[in-house]
Amino acid sequence: MYDRLWRSIGGSADARPDVVLSGPNVVLPSRFDVTGLAAGTVAVATAAAAHLHAVRTGAPSRPVSVNRRAASAAFVSQALLRPAGWTLPPTWDPIAGDYPAADGWVRLHTNYRHHRDAVTSVLGPMSDRAGAAAAVARWSAADLETAVVDAGGAAAAMHTRSAWLGSQPGAATLDEPLLRLDIRPGGSRPLSALTGASTRPFDGVRVLDLTRVIAGPVCTRFLAAYGADVLRIDPRGFEEVPSLVPETTVGKRCAMLDLLTLPDRATFDRLVRDADVLVVGLRPDALSRLDYGMDKLRSLNPALITASLCAYGWGGPWSGRRGFDSLVQMSSGIAAPARDGDAPDPLPAQALDHGTGYLLAAAIGQALAARATDGAVTDIRASLIATANLLLSRPTPVAIAHPGWSDADTVPSSTFWGPARRVPTPGSIEGVEARWDIEAGPLGRDRPLW
Repeated sequence: MYDRLWRSIGGSADARPDVVLSGPNVVLPSRFDVTGLAAGTVAVATAAAAHLHAVRTGAPSRPVSVNRRAASAAFVSQALLRPAGWTLPPTWDPIAGDYPAADGWVRLHTNYRHHRDAVTSVLGPMSDRAGAAAAVARWSAADLETAVVDAGGAAAAMHTRSAWLGSQPGAATLDEPLLRLDIRPGGSRPLSALTGASTRPFDGVRVLDLTRVIAGPVCTRFLAAYGADVLRIDPRGFEEVPSLVPETTVGKRCAMLDLLTLPDRATFDRLVRDADVLVVGLRPDALSRLDYGMDKLRSLNPALITASLCAYGWGGPWSGRRGFDSLVQMSSGIAAPARDGDAPDPLPAQALDHGTGYLLAAAIGQALAARATDGAVTDIRASLIATANLLLSRPTPVAIAHPGWSDADTVPSSTFWGPARRVPTPGSIEGVEARWDIEAGPLGRDRPLW
């Protein structure tokens, strides 16, 4: 898989770092090769970082090692975060989850308040899953999905793989590229050369982070571990899923801006002008509606590398649809059970999120190397559905029992809330340390400055 992924980020065969994989072939038991996806995407992200390091130092690429167990642990890092003396909030809103409808199954995503409000506007007020189940049972799965989405929410009816590919949005995404790379010449600012044996690949690289939930934050957390100055920007008053913040803000500074106000727009303009990379996890038209489309971003900073992700791809009727990993699993056929009539059978990890995050990080590493080499500037697009297609193309793994996790899979870490154990950055580059220099903490705790 590594060779295929290296080509997908635009890497050339002669510049591909050597990667050594170790550990069991299956760590996360599933009907799908989740372990292979974890090892492959971590490998290509780490290899791209090693290649960038070589470009910036003028030395040969250093060897890369990836342990499949460590990569798999990273794919369930939220579940393996262990607070010491403090407590994580629940991962899911009480109403979120899979429900039997009149003719199938549907998943409701209600972790954000406005998405829960959309569900209750359709189904009526409810206080628990029993009330939600009774209301859902009166709907067909497809009709409820449409009604919730039309109300501004997020939901997905469960499809088999064949039913999904027979639908208009499914057929439109079958050939969705794993990564869309738009490479244009010129407009570049050179990256400074790296010196010293322990210097990290992304040292001095300024990353403006407009992502949330898991996929985008996984990408920017990886960049931060290898030296990037990551500044996360959220709307003023925005509330992230509370259980994710201690895991996804590590290594980053976090500020808030209201892009509907002139002073904050001026601040954002300055941040864009001085950034090297902009990572966006919003719906495809979100920045354009705020008058920050590609033309505006390029006018502010011709050297800016952009990396964007969405749920259902960049073409077709669902290209602008709200979506999350668990919903794409339902839509695409991944969550469909082996036997008709059974409940959904999702992956043992939010693997589409994590895989897409590492793919984005890999493409950014390659884009920075290209900018340093010949001045090229790259716009990158990824999607959860493309990562789902990659997973669905893999051979079925041999079934095994889960080996279980232990403290050996985590390392001590400090956070704003107290000490914890967390999964370290998976993969390694010989002689290069991956570490987070900023502890995880609340959103909006920093000033919006480089």
